Amino acid sequence: MNTRIMLFALSAQALLSACNPQAGKDEQRSDVLENDSAAFCVSHGIPSRAATIAESKAAHSFLGADDAQMVYIKGGTFQMGSEGFADASPIHEVTVDGFWMDEHEVTNAQFARFVAATGYQTVAERPLDPKDFPDVPLDALQPGSAVFTPAKQEVGLQNHLQWWRYVVGASWRQPEGPGSSIKGHEDEPVVHIAYEDAEAFAKWAGKRLPTEAEWEYAARGGKSRTYYWGDELKPGGKWVANVYQGKFPVQDVGEDGFKGVAPAKSFAPNPFGLYDMDGNVWEWCSDYYRPDYYTNKPATNPKGPADSHDPQEPGMVKRVQRGGSFLCNEQYCERYIAGSRGKGEVSSASNNLGFRCVSDEAPTGE
Repeated sequence: MNTRIMLFALSAQALLSACNPQAGKDEQRSDVLENDSAAFCVSHGIPSRAATIAESKAAHSFLGADDAQMVYIKGGTFQMGSEGFADASPIHEVTVDGFWMDEHEVTNAQFARFVAATGYQTVAERPLDPKDFPDVPLDALQPGSAVFTPAKQEVGLQNHLQWWRYVVGASWRQPEGPGSSIKGHEDEPVVHIAYEDAEAFAKWAGKRLPTEAEWEYAARGGKSRTYYWGDELKPGGKWVANVYQGKFPVQDVGEDGFKGVAPAKSFAPNPFGLYDMDGNVWEWCSDYYRPDYYTNKPATNPKGPADSHDPQEPGMVKRVQRGGSFLCNEQYCERYIAGSRGKGEVSSASNNLGFRCVSDEAPTGE
């Protein structure tokens, strides 16, 4: 096993379990975890970063402006969740107050403006602490992130390390690793964003990250449908979101027009005027992740449980991620189904993970 794979495999067994539909109460639902045969898919990317790095706080004494167009989402009541996924059931009624939401994911151009103003360094760019990787040679402990790398031939879908690679030097600046660049890709969603990075940007912009309930309410656009865009996977025979077509993980044939990340606003908006709420890149939410949270969830403005617990990786702090990515498909990951959930260890990132922000107040000029 080479050093990149060694680093990638260290994160308490499977590190990329983010969008596995298996979930349940800490113990009572262990049978569900054992017997759920749905395939694993990924909404985060790398091994846990050093605890000291993950817990560090990016403090800024000022707020900036990301100049993002925002859409006002009038509050209301909806049916949240999906019976097709154990950690997204039962479906339950939720009411949320009105809020403003970025019309698309935060882009490379917007994130570059934030970094230029603050000097911020993302988690993927920071050193790793040898204490947290005792079995890895010191020369292998270099900053980096996870990059999806197509398999050369058909493989089983049980081992995600067959298509994910820890790439030294990969970050938001170099999404595919050394030699790549965001030049010419300024309008694409920024990726390789850990939870702390998203929070820091939101604070600078005078905003916050959406709650899981706010995100789903906005994604549904006032409709109750199989997918956020409708009841058909390909309405009128056309793809309406950036997801994966082809034999996963060997070849994305790009029937939707894109192989990998698509520029923001490449597809039509939903009824609320929001773009890319399905596919393209996963998006962080502020809620801690617990698979049993829906069994006893507040009915009004829920903000998530008090702490995190994932039976698949006990002890790791995880937050909810929503929306799926350009890697989701019928063979492997169907997290574009309305109401489904993702999860991610807070210091992990990958080249299919980004975010958007919300605000309780109207942005300047609105």
